[in-house]
Formats: sequence, C-alpha cells, structure tokens
Amino acid sequence: MSSSKNFDKVRKLFPATEKLAYFDGGARALLSVDSRKALDKLLDARMYEGGDKPAMMDLIERVRGKFAKLINAAPDEIAFTKNVSDGLNSIAGSIPFEPGDNMVLTSDLEHPNNIYPWYNIRDRVGIEVRDVPSKDGQIDVDAMIAAMDERTKIVTCSTVTFSPGFRTDVPKLGKACRERGVFLLVDGVQSCGTLKTDVEELQVDAMAVSSQKGLQSVYGMGFLYCRMEAAVGLRPERLARFGVNLGDDTHEAATGDQAFDFMPGARRFEVGNYNFPGAAATEPALDLMLELGPDAIEERNCSLARRLASGMHQLGLPVCGELDDPLRTHLVSIGEMDLNNHEGAGNGELGALFDHLWANGVRLSIRRGVLRFGIHFYNNNDDIDRVLDLTRQWKEQARAA
Repeated sequence: MSSSKNFDKVRKLFPATEKLAYFDGGARALLSVDSRKALDKLLDARMYEGGDKPAMMDLIERVRGKFAKLINAAPDEIAFTKNVSDGLNSIAGSIPFEPGDNMVLTSDLEHPNNIYPWYNIRDRVGIEVRDVPSKDGQIDVDAMIAAMDERTKIVTCSTVTFSPGFRTDVPKLGKACRERGVFLLVDGVQSCGTLKTDVEELQVDAMAVSSQKGLQSVYGMGFLYCRMEAAVGLRPERLARFGVNLGDDTHEAATGDQAFDFMPGARRFEVGNYNFPGAAATEPALDLMLELGPDAIEERNCSLARRLASGMHQLGLPVCGELDDPLRTHLVSIGEMDLNNHEGAGNGELGALFDHLWANGVRLSIRRGVLRFGIHFYNNNDDIDRVLDLTRQWKEQARAA
C-alpha cells in the first residue's frame, strides 16, 4: 500500500487536514481517528469496568513488537519510556564513566535535552564534553570522528536535527564508533515514522524517541532502543520490577533474591507501570506505518519537501541548505539560524510571513529563528500549493504596502 491514491485515502483518517495545511509534525503530528478510537476504547474499559490488566499488558507487548519491526530491531531491544529525554538520560546514567573520560556531541544542533545530561555528568563525575561545531547547518561527522580518542566513552547526535532539519550521516559515524568500541546514542525523534530509520543500517547502539511527533500519537510516551550486545555492559541508574529478570515468575509484585539479573536488552530500563493510553493511541499509528512501509513514507515525505523547498526558493525565500543536498529530509526550514530564538523568526519579514500563514490555516513552527515546515504522509500537493500561493500573496501585499 504505497501509491499516491493510497496516501490520499489515508489522509481521510486525519480530520484536521480538512481545514488545515498542517506542517507542524516536527513538534507534534496529527492524531488519526483510529488512534482516537483506540484511546477511547481503553479509557471506556477503565471507566466502566475498572480495566483489564492482562489485556493492557498484552497491548504493551504488541506495541513493543510493532515498534521493533518498524526500526528493524528485536522486541527485547525496546523499552517504554516517558519521552526522548527519559531515554537519553537512561543511557547517559548507565555508562560507566570515570574521571578523565570524554564524550562527543554537537551542541549547536542538538535539542537541549541531549545537552544538559552530559553537562550534568561532566560536573558530577569529571568527564570532558567535546563539543564539535556544526558545518553549514549540519553535523560534521568527520570532525566528530576526529574528536574521538581512547578515553571516548560515548558519542551522541540526532538522526535528523530539529533545526534546520538535515539528516546526519549516522551510518558513517556508527561504523567509526563500532571500530573504536565507542557507544553511539542517537535522538531519533525527527526521523522515526517520517523517514526510514533502520537501526541495523544506522549501526547505532541506542536510540531514543517520543511518540507525539513522527509516530503520530500523544505526549507522555516514548521508546528506547538498545542493542542487545551493547546493553550487557550497562547498569541502569534507576531500577524497578520490570527491569529485573525473575525467570518464569513474571508477576509485577514478584520479588527474588538479593542477587539478581537485569532483564535482557533494553527492558532493564523500564521503570514502573506503563503509559497504557499512550500505547493504545500509538498502536494504530504503527499499524498504518507498517502497512504503508518506511521506504514509501520517506519517498512521499521527501518528495513533498523537495517541492516545497524548490517553490519557496523560486519565490525568493532563504531556504536553508542546497536544494539538491542528499541530506535534505521531510523538514524544510526558511531563514537564518539563531540558536536562542524560538519565539520569533530572526528575520522580521519572515515573522510577518509566519503570521500570514498561521492566519490562513497553515500550521508550522519557529525553531532557532527559522520557519520550520514538518511534512508527514497526510500532507499532499494541495497543502504545498496552499503554502506557495499564500507566500506569493504575502509578497505581493508587501510590495504594494
């Protein structure tokens, strides 16, 4: 199910598209009617019947398996978390750092939630945070590789930066980390669900995501992938019953001996009960993505993004990056980066364009001073035309003023 007609059929599952040209998937994607129905069903059972715990646990395992399939992982390599930040901190807190060790990142393109955990460990343990500058709005993978040495314990980056939205050459970085025995942790929230995100191809050791963005679900739930072999050397900073392996005794209130083993893979990082409503809303979204296929979704999203970027460039707008850049994704950014500006566009004229688009039913974000359009498979060419027509109208009105 990957033709244009099938995507147009899928669009009908997202009622907001009837009135909005919705391009804010980089912040939170639209929720489908199927996700709403699944959420209502679970909440009704909870309200009228008290809830069926075994059935809810079955839901968790189904969703675990479906997300694992989406990213080409094993179910035991998936843990449920609260969000990306929770997953990143789970890994950061389990790395056996010693004073004098170092880690590598590019802070000017990372979300702050993948910066402060490392500053915290720096101050608490005495590690060095090696901050590699970005290059032309992109993560400089060659420079990150050059920054590693025998004391480097971990490298972290985003699969796609949240602003301006370019892909990172994670496979190249992953290969270098494997060769050096360095742990590679990625923030995958801007690629999971919108682009093919295959953890085997990426060669990552761990990846954290949230459910409200590319996965088209609700706030308050996320996933943490951790490669089975990589998890062996990780001791969770926080531990609860579901992270402990008690063999055949799977009851949530079971207690074993003082000597214990961790659950295999990522399961060791699960703390307490699950976000069952979040899982209920996420399952139909995962079903739809698996039906459409990650490759087809990526082609759809990137094709629309290329058309939007080209159209805005032809209208004289400052599109971030080269139009034919192979690292271009489903995110299209307009303007010049301003690291500390999330409330308004760095260019005053672009702020006026943002207001014009918003007033006319286009939803988008401002991140680090640029206008950010986040495309997902419920978007279509009519949405692109709407943005281009409104932008053209805005420019004509500005000239006439």
